[in-house]
Amino acid sequence: MAPLRILCVHGYRQNGSSFREKTGALRKLLKKQVELVYVNAPHGVQRAEALEKKDSEAEGDADSRGWWFSDIHARSFSAQQRCEESLGIGESVAVVRDALKAHGPFDGVLGFSQGAAFVAMLCSLQEQKLEPEFSFRFAILVAGFRSACEEHAVFYSAQLQIPSLHVFGLEDRVIPDNMSRELLPSFQDPEVLTHPGGHFVPATSAHRKTYQDFLQRFQ
Repeated sequence: MAPLRILCVHGYRQNGSSFREKTGALRKLLKKQVELVYVNAPHGVQRAEALEKKDSEAEGDADSRGWWFSDIHARSFSAQQRCEESLGIGESVAVVRDALKAHGPFDGVLGFSQGAAFVAMLCSLQEQKLEPEFSFRFAILVAGFRSACEEHAVFYSAQLQIPSLHVFGLEDRVIPDNMSRELLPSFQDPEVLTHPGGHFVPATSAHRKTYQDFLQRFQ
């Protein structure tokens, strides 16, 4: 049986390579079921911001990248920041579109933190038939959240039909679990996997069955 191909969307201040390293346990856990392919966000994050923010989702990778900025003047991002407009979503959608053309097709898409919030937007674009290249059959959102930016409200205007698995930590200090729960109503029949830890992609034997049962639906 051919493995499912999943496009992986990293978190803010990570990049494709660092996210691949951080998800090594997940790749090992699901190596017989999936092939994970990683993509880089188009926007560089200033190193100064990476060093200043101690409560952020990563220590600040050498090549820190992001999918959009909530502060368009400072070119910075906070999941809690309310804003009227953001910067960079269009370029990020183009990166995904190009990845699908170059490396697709993909069965599903997986995102972490800002990447998971972005995945919800990609699913909305797909279901609104605004991106003909998009044909994801499922989505996995780890530490996801609903964007607080007003211009992103369009992504939540209709409940998404795509099968989804939402994973979040009950001790997450970066994206508290209540923020991840607020995203659930945007999806029809979302599956949920919680873990007792913090801001990371869980991948122990205790989580294997939930991942495998979800993925088996598409093999």
